Amino acid sequence: MGSNTGAAYLAEALRVLRQYKGMADRAVAQLEPEVIFRAPDDESNSIAIIMQHMAGNMRSRWTDFLTTDGEKPTRNRDAEFELAAGTSFAVVKQSWEDGWTVTLGAIEALTPADLEREVRIRNEPHTVLQAVSRQLTHYAYHVGQIVLLAKHYRGAAWQTLSLPKRRPAVS
Repeated sequence: MGSNTGAAYLAEALRVLRQYKGMADRAVAQLEPEVIFRAPDDESNSIAIIMQHMAGNMRSRWTDFLTTDGEKPTRNRDAEFELAAGTSFAVVKQSWEDGWTVTLGAIEALTPADLEREVRIRNEPHTVLQAVSRQLTHYAYHVGQIVLLAKHYRGAAWQTLSLPKRRPAVS
């Protein structure tokens, strides 16, 4: 891969990740803090659970990204889908911010030459390019869930995060 193409890919990955984070942050900001703990039903995740899961994934995948397996032995993925009693919005938000800091920092440190290197996730080989793309799609999936839930909870008071729907002219 040419260095110009590799540099462009890394810049675009960072731009998109920052866009997703901003979208999720703007969606959550429209809610009262306690609302992020609501789940639509017993089989669904709350926004807090999704944020906690993403943060755990980010810390695992991006800590020592080039040198250790992306699924760290210290990660307890199943626990990411349960909230400890008394978990506050501040705790969820701090974990979320920490996860994004690790993620963005790891990608900012990559060079175009790194994109062809091999890393492992759950002991399966991936090029760095594949691993970055894998995480971009994973995070997009979960940010979509956060936005959908926030929009649902906000109802008619929802402030769109993109272009508003065209409304028919009132006569």
